Amino acid sequence: MKHTEAVSVIIPAYNEEGGVGEVVRHVRQVLTRAKIVHEVLVVDDGSTDHTALRAYQAGAKVVPMGENRGYGASIKAGMRQSKYDLIAITDADGTYPVEELPVLIHMTQNADMVVGARTKPGVVIPSLRKFPKWLLGKWANYLADRKIPDLNSGLRVFSKKIALRYEGLFPNGFSFTTTITLALECHGYIVKYRPIDYAARVGKSKIRPIQDTINFFSLVLRVVMYFKPLKIFIPMSGIIFLVAFAQMVNAFTRSSDLPSSTLFLLVAGVQVAALGLLADLLVKRGR
Repeated sequence: MKHTEAVSVIIPAYNEEGGVGEVVRHVRQVLTRAKIVHEVLVVDDGSTDHTALRAYQAGAKVVPMGENRGYGASIKAGMRQSKYDLIAITDADGTYPVEELPVLIHMTQNADMVVGARTKPGVVIPSLRKFPKWLLGKWANYLADRKIPDLNSGLRVFSKKIALRYEGLFPNGFSFTTTITLALECHGYIVKYRPIDYAARVGKSKIRPIQDTINFFSLVLRVVMYFKPLKIFIPMSGIIFLVAFAQMVNAFTRSSDLPSSTLFLLVAGVQVAALGLLADLLVKRGR
């Protein structure tokens, strides 16, 4: 917290020649007008069009990946090339309102990360992504023990120093934003959310709705297992005990012998709970 207002803006881009130039120009205009020291890095993720040229012509520093490595890999590469500790990210497709950047940057004076939450009325979220996004949000809220307005917004500002602590956890794909949100939320960092608009994109989306949604759910599970294992192990243990209890009640009402599976379930329930407690102890010792 209490960052100086100098920021490295990282824009990952893969075949975004239609929008990247205007986004770079807009970012530079907004931050110059706000008198915020900045640099704009466009990470060219193996584009086969003129993305790198359009970004360079608009005044960005172009970081070439050489091949298509993914959204998360691009942001990590951008962080390694950045000059400033304060990192801002946005997309190259024109969907995010970069005019919000000065406000988000100023809010980091009292926060470790500030996220532009796509919660304003009328935001343009593709219909195919609305239900998975809602379900993923509910899942993440339970596991993180907090209501998260927008788990994977691509417009945010955060400390590079803090982000690098979790670099080994960050995936190379679209789940980078989900991971950094959960990592900071679960470890008690101050994360603030500011409602923003979200426009229709320029060009074709790279999101794969079914596969990426499945990946997001499994990622949330893995990250919370890493930070708050009791949120997973204790409910699992409780379910096992409930099944064992149901078998005991059934055997009692029928005046029959307890099935051998009941003892197995009771032992399994204890073992799962013990594993959760051990995992939680290891997490706490590792902090």
